[in-house]
Amino acid sequence: MTRKVTVMTLDASHPNEPHGAGFAGRLNWLRAGVLGANDGIVSVAAIVVGVAGATSAVAPILTAGIAGLVGGAISMALGEYVSVSSQRDSQHALIAKERTELATMPEEELAELAEIYEAKGLTRATAARVAEELTAHDALTAHLEAELGINEEDVVSPWQAAGASALAFFIGALLPLVAILLPPETIRVPVTFAAVLLALAITGATSARIGGSPWLRPTLRVVIGGAIALAATFIIGSLLGTAGVV
Repeated sequence: MTRKVTVMTLDASHPNEPHGAGFAGRLNWLRAGVLGANDGIVSVAAIVVGVAGATSAVAPILTAGIAGLVGGAISMALGEYVSVSSQRDSQHALIAKERTELATMPEEELAELAEIYEAKGLTRATAARVAEELTAHDALTAHLEAELGINEEDVVSPWQAAGASALAFFIGALLPLVAILLPPETIRVPVTFAAVLLALAITGATSARIGGSPWLRPTLRVVIGGAIALAATFIIGSLLGTAGVV
């Protein structure tokens, strides 16, 4: 009896699994964007709610909110740029080292690659054949992936990560700023609380979806954390306002 084997492409057999090159890099800046939006929502909301607890005047609330928005966006971009630049420099150094080793000691590198696959469970003969075929196809990529877990196309861009974080922070920060300024004075704080917690629920669920994890627990974490931050700053602002400090 003859068995028929159907060969399917990765995209057809696993439509919900990302296999394309560069996916890790895209995932990094997507996560940076979501985290930037979350930070913008929480930090600026805490600032404006704290000031609103101390005074009902619009000018101090607006001034504090804009200062938090601009300063926070710059801080997020700078921090992300420095962090990702260090990561990129390390990755480039490792890639350059591997390229040099392949050029100067190809036989040793081939043997090393075969040993890696043998250690993963392949027989010695199969590991040697896999190493030879991968080396013939693309030696550098084969060694980077097997030895270091790096793909050249997945090396992160610091400018991309910094821009995504700054833009996301700015957009996220606009929400509490608008929510605190548009409603009448009597309901501005409750409206801001509601708008911020809803936005945090959305960013929490989005972050979980990007990471491929269940959405409920991470969403609750970010919503509860945001609620605590808002309540704390509002109480402190109210106490300072009542005491006449501001």
